[in-house]
Amino acid sequence: MVDRVSGAIIAAGRGERLRGASGGLPKPLVEIDGETLLARQVRYIAAAGARPIHAIVNHETARLIAARGLALPAEAQIIVRDTANSMESLLALGECIGPGRFLMTTVDTVVAPAEFQRFVTRATSLTDPQGEKPLDGALAVVQWRGDRHPLFAEIAADGIIGALGERESAMVTAGIYLFSTRIFAFADAARIAGLDAMRRYLGLLLDHGLKFAACTVDGVIDVDEAADLDAARALAAGRNAGS
Repeated sequence: MVDRVSGAIIAAGRGERLRGASGGLPKPLVEIDGETLLARQVRYIAAAGARPIHAIVNHETARLIAARGLALPAEAQIIVRDTANSMESLLALGECIGPGRFLMTTVDTVVAPAEFQRFVTRATSLTDPQGEKPLDGALAVVQWRGDRHPLFAEIAADGIIGALGERESAMVTAGIYLFSTRIFAFADAARIAGLDAMRRYLGLLLDHGLKFAACTVDGVIDVDEAADLDAARALAAGRNAGS
């Protein structure tokens, strides 16, 4: 049986901190270089060869997409759900993704195309079911530069993530992932434990013995506030985001 690679995008949050700079739009519909963040992520994932691409959005975003007649790439399959938190968004995606592997991003992760593809190439190799010791997933990581509320990653010498959490370390997660759908087997355990965020779900997976590689990428911008949006637009325009 040929292992499939699907695509997934978490885009169901409201993005309240960015609304002042976005004209009140929900984050998935904020534009960079004339393209919404949601469409941009679909395009990147499609270029990497993943099919189909499931994107979860809330009802407000879905309503505005319809009202404005916004076109999304044909590969996008929209799931409309008002989820309580990012973990529930991830698990809702799991209800739709077929068995195999899936390439996933958060909607607000902006990175240069070459860096995205570099992650995909490395992560695909490390999680290949035909490999000698395939991992359960790979997470993009970047050097921590003082951004607020990061998910720190403690990485062993062999590149395997040993812990994810709030304890400060040099590297933080970057919002790009390649996972096996085996990760969804722990949904009941997470809900029984009262977990309420994807970062805590990933920690639970490590506690249950799943193994994830850390793949370093450069120049990732997490678009949460106005300054992040300016930096992301500069990156998309090919300029130095720090200039």
